Amino acid sequence: MSNVQLIIEERAVSIGKFMVGRLLPFRQKRMVGPFIYIDHMGPVALGENESFDVGPHPHIGLSTLTFLFEGTIQHKDTLGTSVEIQPGEVNWMTAGSGIAHSERTPPHLRHLPKRMHGLQIWVALPKHLEQMKPEFFHVSKEQIPTWVDGDLNYKLIAGEAFGRKSPVPVYSELFMIEIKSKSRQPVNIGSALKGEAGLYILEGSVEADGHTYQPKQVLVSVDSSLCQFTINENTAIYIFGGIPFPEERYIDWNFVATNRQLIEQAKVKWQEQKFDKIEGETEFIPLPQPIKLRA
Repeated sequence: MSNVQLIIEERAVSIGKFMVGRLLPFRQKRMVGPFIYIDHMGPVALGENESFDVGPHPHIGLSTLTFLFEGTIQHKDTLGTSVEIQPGEVNWMTAGSGIAHSERTPPHLRHLPKRMHGLQIWVALPKHLEQMKPEFFHVSKEQIPTWVDGDLNYKLIAGEAFGRKSPVPVYSELFMIEIKSKSRQPVNIGSALKGEAGLYILEGSVEADGHTYQPKQVLVSVDSSLCQFTINENTAIYIFGGIPFPEERYIDWNFVATNRQLIEQAKVKWQEQKFDKIEGETEFIPLPQPIKLRA
């Protein structure tokens, strides 16, 4: 990508029983457009006695986007939603003033060998909507705009670009695009994008400004109009970003807000178990406690 301002390496972090590759936030770049959090989950093979289980946990001030490459996740939330997400589909949950959800291997797959691979993404809400009522939308893979340009295969997962619009109901100017190529060729799509842009390499490699970039790297350009590069054969990339917000965002555990008071209120509410309950769930992930350092 021309004028690469920053290279972010995927970092291994624990989300309980699983390790994921964290892409955002990063100490030198907290957000790319409205995107504030991206985890690369897997690929991981799970045996007959292993399952993906993330128990009930809360969110405020953001929308979550789940996009799978492999595997199946059962999503349940406090709105009464219960849906399985399959590869190529989009789960879009807007927390707003507060929601709790769980993500698990569906019951019919729990005693079978399985694989899990995908992206878990948070998109911050505009300030005037961060306390909106929670919402949930599930978008099938058939509804996602896809097209071919030469040897390039495009998919507009969320937002607007190239004169197209994804049906995912976003609340700010953003884009998330999948590009796959089986051959080496130049790509220049800057004119189709607005704001900041990040390019995540899932597999294969790209070249820009005389450098070659490999999987598990995010390239960040502060100007998406400079989004031009060479994509190599058998490469899959994800380009995301949009117009940055004027206000700073604070992030603490699963909470995002423009002021710390909203986060503190949400922490107390969760600790006192005053969020709505998820039907069929009895456990919950407790609020993390601050680490006490020895004198």
